[in-house]
Amino acid sequence: MNDWLDEINWNSDGLVPAIAQDHQTGRVLMMAWMNREALALTAAEQRAIYWSRSRGKLWRKGEESGHVQKLHELRLDCDADVIILKVEQLGGIACHTGRESCFYRVLEDGAWKTVDAVRKDPHAIYSAGHAHD
Repeated sequence: MNDWLDEINWNSDGLVPAIAQDHQTGRVLMMAWMNREALALTAAEQRAIYWSRSRGKLWRKGEESGHVQKLHELRLDCDADVIILKVEQLGGIACHTGRESCFYRVLEDGAWKTVDAVRKDPHAIYSAGHAHD
């Protein structure tokens, strides 16, 4: 039933990098890791579910922030070792800093310059004690 999962070249930790991309604009929102269970659940539930390496558990994107990523399409690259999720980002915020995308810094003149505004104060998104979603 889940034979498609066997076609993925999981890394030595049993993980595959997953890039979340806005299904309408194509903007890269974030990158996270998925294990077999996370990817199977993502496909089954039609929402992004990642593997949190720091917490050692499944991470249902938006479970704390409400910023769920609704899945529109899953893609696998030519080497079968990177996943792209085309998603609808609820709330328009993917990053725990309160920005649309985690990729909000641009290299300019040898320094990283922040070019995207915070859409919502992270303290207003997360309850005390939670560093990130």
